Amino acid sequence: MKKVLRLYGLTALLLIGAASAEAQEKVETTISSDFVNEYIWRGQKLGDAAIQPTLSVSYKGLSLTAWGSYGLTNPDDTKEFDLTLGYTIGGLNIGITDYWFSTGLDLEGRYFKYDAHGTNHVFEANIGYDFGPVALQWYTNFAGNDGTNKDGKRAYSSYVEATIPFSLASVDWTATAGAVPFATTSYGTSGFAVTNLSLRATKDIRITDSFSIPIFGQVTANPCSQKAYLVLGFTLQP
Repeated sequence: MKKVLRLYGLTALLLIGAASAEAQEKVETTISSDFVNEYIWRGQKLGDAAIQPTLSVSYKGLSLTAWGSYGLTNPDDTKEFDLTLGYTIGGLNIGITDYWFSTGLDLEGRYFKYDAHGTNHVFEANIGYDFGPVALQWYTNFAGNDGTNKDGKRAYSSYVEATIPFSLASVDWTATAGAVPFATTSYGTSGFAVTNLSLRATKDIRITDSFSIPIFGQVTANPCSQKAYLVLGFTLQP
């Protein structure tokens, strides 16, 4: 469904640059970067203005994607570097993402520290299906620096969302509804909670006959935290 660059949140990371297994017969590479006024992920604010580069290689539905976020205006913003291995066949997709943040349990911010009780990595598995009119995704953290539940134990923090793409007035739109099913400190929930209601619009701005820049705007509300955000940005891709 998506060759979108992260619906503010790694919703589409595993699908970036991945064509269907039936159609793709050669290795494809995607290089691009988003520039955003705020970094909003699954209804949470993770930073101010940022550059978010993507590098993806895919072949016959299998993709390996590197994605990052680096603050442009606030030096205290957390740096992020994610790796996603994904596979798509027909409408089905599965994947594993290794999220790394410059802040976390390891105060020195070391990338190659994987100690279960001292790492800044979070490992997440996901599965989803694109039905055409709507796509459903489920994500669960299974290792690393996950949040805790009400009992203080690993929460296996999960997130589920539905996305609906549509066109209106020559603009591509995506409506998203996301929820956290269980209590976890990762999302600041004490049980089931709706954390992400978003509406995103994207339109290509033609620069030359062969080059255009996608401009996007997104309104996001988080009923759980009682916060709302307006994201504006653009994508550069050769």
